[in-house]
Amino acid sequence: MAIIDIGKGDLSARISTAGGLVLGLWWHRDGASVPLLRPAPGDDADALASGCYPLVPFGNRVRGNAFRFEGRDYRFQPNTDWDPHYLHGEGWQADWSVLQHGADAVTLSFAHLSGEGTPYRYEAQQRFAVNDGAFVLGLSVTNRGDAALPFGLGWHPYFPMTPETTLLAPATRYWTEVEGWLPGEAVDIPEDVDFRSPRSLPHRWVNNGFEDWSGEARIDWPERATRLSLSADPLFRHAFVFVSDTVFDPAFQRDYFCFEPMSHLADGQNMPGLGDLKVLRPGETLSGSVRLTPARLA
Repeated sequence: MAIIDIGKGDLSARISTAGGLVLGLWWHRDGASVPLLRPAPGDDADALASGCYPLVPFGNRVRGNAFRFEGRDYRFQPNTDWDPHYLHGEGWQADWSVLQHGADAVTLSFAHLSGEGTPYRYEAQQRFAVNDGAFVLGLSVTNRGDAALPFGLGWHPYFPMTPETTLLAPATRYWTEVEGWLPGEAVDIPEDVDFRSPRSLPHRWVNNGFEDWSGEARIDWPERATRLSLSADPLFRHAFVFVSDTVFDPAFQRDYFCFEPMSHLADGQNMPGLGDLKVLRPGETLSGSVRLTPARLA
């Protein structure tokens, strides 16, 4: 495992090759360091305690750990001891290698070629860079298997949540949740999670997909006089919002929430149109980036 610090101007980030994680992102101003992602408790933190981790070769779960594509049946094996599903791919649990490293940027890579636990064989790269007052995350995946498969990309960032935090993230549809943390059906967005206007995060469990996200989001922390703007490539047409509770996590203190840019809907492999997953033939690559830009909040 390697820990890599990058920075430029008033932004700095700490990256771990264990899981390809962002351990922290800070905006340094007025003699203070404002956390823009939830800081990890230590450099040895795993993905679930980090500030952000990658979703590759796709995010979330596949119903029944199985799907059929182009006349072939495919199956997955669970990759955690607490969820019966194969979850979020291998990237968040993999050891990444450093391809390039400079003062303000680092590029990591890893390959999953064995097919163990998953029909996907692929290579992935992540690039983290600080430039022009923004933190830019880039992610790509290349199909190294012998057949076409539907791929997707995303990130799972944890953002600090204060009592006055608001989220703006316009979308058009909302996916209900059913047993097994799986998507149910697309419905109108409930009022308390309709982030088409700035809104506080509700005081309840939230673990839902948002369809046709605009690609722009904004988080305000009035107590910290800070605004964070998130701008994603058009590839990321969907998003997931997660707010934990003390049933799932007894230690939860409403100190973070997740807003996850995704290129596809959860369980897209079993949806018409593949839920916007992209079919990659052998050797083809899918890539996209997200930009996080802080500003002073009046």
